[in-house]
Amino acid sequence: MIDPRTAPYAALVLRLALGTMFIAHGLLKLLVFTPAGTVGYFESLGLPGPLAYLTMVAEIGGGLSLLLGVASRWVALALIPLLAGTVVLVHGANGWLFANPGGGWEYPAFLMAAAGAQALLGDGAYALRWQRDAA
Repeated sequence: MIDPRTAPYAALVLRLALGTMFIAHGLLKLLVFTPAGTVGYFESLGLPGPLAYLTMVAEIGGGLSLLLGVASRWVALALIPLLAGTVVLVHGANGWLFANPGGGWEYPAFLMAAAGAQALLGDGAYALRWQRDAA
């Protein structure tokens, strides 16, 4: 049975972890790989270069939204296709283990499950709540 006294804090912990992870990955693309390098990598995968900018904005903006607890359900749902894209286009061919050369798909698959759980849980405790949750 779910403990209604602690469930909001569980959602908070998940929300903060996901938000931090997305911000870190977005900043990695922006500050380490640089926008030009990220565009080049996306193009090497056969993707349109401008999708790299959209991805950086989604990761950083979505991560901030999750950290703050603003529309967490919708943001988590919106980020799942981004994670699925990494499985299909980048990590899927590298096998299951993320420790494999090029990184396998276990980590992005786990993050998709975590984002799905966040969407089901909602904002949790200490959220700014852009819109009220139905439950």
